[in-house]
This record gives sequence, structure tokens and C-alpha cells, in this order.
Amino acid sequence: MNTNRHELLLKAEAHQIVGCAMEVLNTLGHGFLEKPYENALVVEFGLQEIPFKQQPRFDVNYKSVKVGEFIPDLVCFDQIVVDTKSIDRISNHEIGQMLNYLKVTDLKLGLLLNFKHSKLQWKRVVLDGSFA
Repeated sequence: MNTNRHELLLKAEAHQIVGCAMEVLNTLGHGFLEKPYENALVVEFGLQEIPFKQQPRFDVNYKSVKVGEFIPDLVCFDQIVVDTKSIDRISNHEIGQMLNYLKVTDLKLGLLLNFKHSKLQWKRVVLDGSFA
């Protein structure tokens, strides 16, 4: 068990994912809709041998009854939800959505990657257990 609370969760894995996102942005440029960036990340993850699943399905349950489905863009290393965006800026709305995604997937780390501008905007979102 890691007792160092200052250690970043899945630091090396998140660093690899963000590096791939920067490569995608540098190669494609900014301003496309989200899907080309998601698909380009899939290509880059393959080239970098990063294990991923594209659009896996997760049940959304209410009182043990399935009431819907959540389909994240990507899940990497079976531990990190990756959500591609092409928006003006990452706001509390997107962070709140990611927290819900983490609850549904039972994962602890999410990465929001925004490709709207010439510089990648990204945000780590950690579900620390106090939201459960």
C-alpha cells in the first residue's frame, strides 16, 4: 500500500497518455471535432504499445437496476478513463462528468484531453473515495 499521499496516482501511465495526446495535436493540428482525435489516439497508443479499449460499455445502475449505459472514449491500462474534448476550456462541468464516469467504471483516474487550441489542455481527475 502506498502511504505517500503526495505520489501521483498512475503517474507514469498518465504521462504516456498525455505525451501521445501532444503528439496527436502536433501532427493533426487543433480545431477538429472530438472523434478524429480519439481515433488518432488509438493509432498513437498502438504505436506506443499502450494497452487500451476504445468505447467499452459500462452499465449505469440505480438501486441494482440497469438504467442506462456509459461508453467512455477510451480506457487505458485497464485503469484510466480518457475523454477527448474539443471545447473552449475544461470546466467544472467536464470534471463533474468525469467523476461520474469514474464512479460507473469503478476506476480512480480520468484524463480530460482538450484539443481545441494549439496548446493541449489536459486535466487529471481523481476519484478519492469521498464521492462514493
